[in-house]
Amino acid sequence: MEPNQLELFSAAQPPSTRKNRPDMLLMDADALVRWKGQIAAHQQRARDSKPAQQVTLLDFAELDFAPAHCEPDRIDPFSLRLCPTLFYRLPVDGAGEACIYFVLDNAAGLILYIGETCHSSKRWKGTHDCKRYIEKYQDLHYQYGLKTAVTMAFWWDAPAKAQPRQQLEQALIQKWKSPFNKENWQRWGQPFG
Repeated sequence: MEPNQLELFSAAQPPSTRKNRPDMLLMDADALVRWKGQIAAHQQRARDSKPAQQVTLLDFAELDFAPAHCEPDRIDPFSLRLCPTLFYRLPVDGAGEACIYFVLDNAAGLILYIGETCHSSKRWKGTHDCKRYIEKYQDLHYQYGLKTAVTMAFWWDAPAKAQPRQQLEQALIQKWKSPFNKENWQRWGQPFG
C-alpha cells in the first residue's frame, strides 16, 4: 500500500497561533519513523534487485548512447565518498564539474534527494529548495530526539552534456524514489516542502 500524505500527520498537534497563516500539522515521531521505514524498504529493494538484461539483434555500436558506466543500475549512492552538506562553503578553484549528487541520511540508510549539475561548486551556493527540506527534516529529528546524519555524495562520471545527464538523473529518481524530489511527492507526501 502506498502511503497517503494525510496518514503521515498527527491531528493531535495544536494549530499555529499566527494569524493569516494556514494551520501546519507536524509529523509525530511514530509517523516520521514509519515514513522513513517505507522509503528505506523501497530503496533497499531497489538496491537488491538485479537489473533486467536486454538482448537485441541490432547493432547499437554506431548510435550515440550513454556509456555503460552511466546506467542507473551501476550507480550505488551508498558506496560513494561522503561530503558534508555545507561542502559548498569550502574554498574551490573554478565552477566545478558535471556530476550527479545525492543527499543521504546515513543514520537511516536513505537517499533523500537526487540532483544533477554541470557546475558542482556553484549549484548549492545560492537558493536551493532542498536546503530548506534538509533543515526541516533535521529540525523534526532533533525535536523528537531521533538520530540523523545528513551528508552529500557525488558521482563524478556523469555525462558533460545536459540532456543525457538529466535523463540519468530522472532514471535515478525513478529507481530510488527519493522523497525530496518533486517527482515522488505524490508517493511519499511533501512533509518538508
